[in-house]
Amino acid sequence: MNKMYVLVVLAFMLTTLGYSQKNSTEPNLNEIVKPYPKTFSHIGITVPNIEEAVKFYTEVMGFYVIMEPTVIKEENETAIGKMCIDVFGEGWKTFKIAHLATGDKIGFELFEFPVSKDLKPTFEPFRTGLFHFSVQDPDVEGLVEKIVAAGGKQRMPIREYYPGEKPFRMCYVEDPFGTVFEIYSHSYELNYSAGAYK
Repeated sequence: MNKMYVLVVLAFMLTTLGYSQKNSTEPNLNEIVKPYPKTFSHIGITVPNIEEAVKFYTEVMGFYVIMEPTVIKEENETAIGKMCIDVFGEGWKTFKIAHLATGDKIGFELFEFPVSKDLKPTFEPFRTGLFHFSVQDPDVEGLVEKIVAAGGKQRMPIREYYPGEKPFRMCYVEDPFGTVFEIYSHSYELNYSAGAYK
């Protein structure tokens, strides 16, 4: 009985050794599998007045506050202080930050720097870099009206991708501080899987 047990164990070990040697020359699965799609975490927007921006993005856009506007000081004693020096360099002294979130849990970070008050954003879609962000709301018309009533701008007429066929609509707007963004009536994936540019 002991001999039989030893033979079975030896046979198993030889089989495993042969399998591992055979597969050691084959590509690693981690090297051939395509990378999985990453999820979107948050976007950061600089504004001239953070309290007014929080009011707009909560009352008009419906975002909710995770952290109220908070003053961050330039210092090397805390983790946040060190991290901000890494990001912004030295000489900024203080800034305010607030954390909001959208209905689908995407973070919306607002910054106010002392120099932000007199610097207005410029709309430069042809320049390389971030162009705009987009939000989704089935009531495009209603949201555009609220944005304009709150001091923002409607930059174009509300357009349909499939007039008379499908209710997919969009519009570019500005918040009251000059940041351009887009409103979609339906999800990005649904809109483009339906062939928006055909």
